[in-house]
Amino acid sequence: MEEYQLHTLPNGIRIVHKQLTHTQIAHVGIMLDIGSRDEQPHQQGLAHFWEHMAFKGTERRSNLQIINRLENVGGELNAYTTKEKICFHASVLTEHFDKALDLITDITFHSSFPEKQIERERNVILEEISMYYDSPEDAIQDDFDGLIFTQHQLGANILGDADSLKRYKREDFQEFIAQNIDTEKIIVSSVSKLPFKKVVALAERLLKDIPAKKTQRIRQAPTLYTPQSQTVRRNITQAQVAIGRQSYALEDPKRLPFFFLVNLLGGPGMNSRLNLSVREKYGLVYGIDAQYTPFTDTGYFGIYFGTEASQLNKTHSLIQKELKTLREKPLTANQLHITKQQLMGQLAMSEEGNMSYMLMMAKSLLDTHRIESLENLFGHIKAITAQELQDLANEMFDEQQFCSLTFLPEH
Repeated sequence: MEEYQLHTLPNGIRIVHKQLTHTQIAHVGIMLDIGSRDEQPHQQGLAHFWEHMAFKGTERRSNLQIINRLENVGGELNAYTTKEKICFHASVLTEHFDKALDLITDITFHSSFPEKQIERERNVILEEISMYYDSPEDAIQDDFDGLIFTQHQLGANILGDADSLKRYKREDFQEFIAQNIDTEKIIVSSVSKLPFKKVVALAERLLKDIPAKKTQRIRQAPTLYTPQSQTVRRNITQAQVAIGRQSYALEDPKRLPFFFLVNLLGGPGMNSRLNLSVREKYGLVYGIDAQYTPFTDTGYFGIYFGTEASQLNKTHSLIQKELKTLREKPLTANQLHITKQQLMGQLAMSEEGNMSYMLMMAKSLLDTHRIESLENLFGHIKAITAQELQDLANEMFDEQQFCSLTFLPEH
């Protein structure tokens, strides 16, 4: 892909754009460096609730006008909340780009938080929480965060809980936004065939009245990590298991090599070591995967799987065997080469999606203040050594340092 272009408005908001002449679809988003980890104890679930409420009315649009603005021209409007980010984004035919950016600017900065809509959306989120609880595959990941990040907001469920959600009023949203909004940590990101000058001119017109603001917020890194195990009986038919630990932060030089190692162990490829052993050879699970998620000041690594309760010991033994192999046996030159080729191919394919690339640009600028080209990334991957990976395996795959969470059937 061609290089991106970047412009900073006087209020600190940054505009990043990738021009692609061959596409008829425009993707645009506004990403804020605000997430559920930024909530105070009395604000559990408020970031995600804000994301929902942004669609429920602004100073000049009702919720129905928000819904119909892009739907009527075949576009899509969406949003999501993570531990560290909130993003509002849209996809439309290029001719409707101005409508899309106008709308997401409006819902991001001018939400009115109507009281009647707060009550209605509160019930929607309570249903969402119930839905997650009824899905053990989802619930175990959320609950496992709480084990790894004990007594820290990173361990709290993004959705919040029923008790906290029932308290919130308009003033709570306004207070949360005022505490956390920082115009230097807001990115408007777009991918379309429009020239950069046109995107900047529209953004300037829509955002010129947003005052520059710096937050006094300081994120506190987790200081406590204690390996612990927990078993919970639930109304399920299959056992669900999560094992893992705290890991490297975004700017840690070990981040990319560890991502490489986790991809080899249990990444999306069907030839990951865990999949080949636990599923393909022994047929003990339908799916098993390893994940590594870095944050600004920490990270976590986890292995997740579901199996029959009677097969838990066998499955654990096979996982331990694969971890031990990575600790004790360096990759051969051929294994290292194949694994590098696989990861580089996966990363290149992920950039083929223009919406994903638009979101990636925004997140990269917020997290690292740069957008790394594939060429540079491939150079770093090619430089990874077998010894480096073995050293990381010995550091991070020490099972005495793992947390574990198991959901067992009640009967």
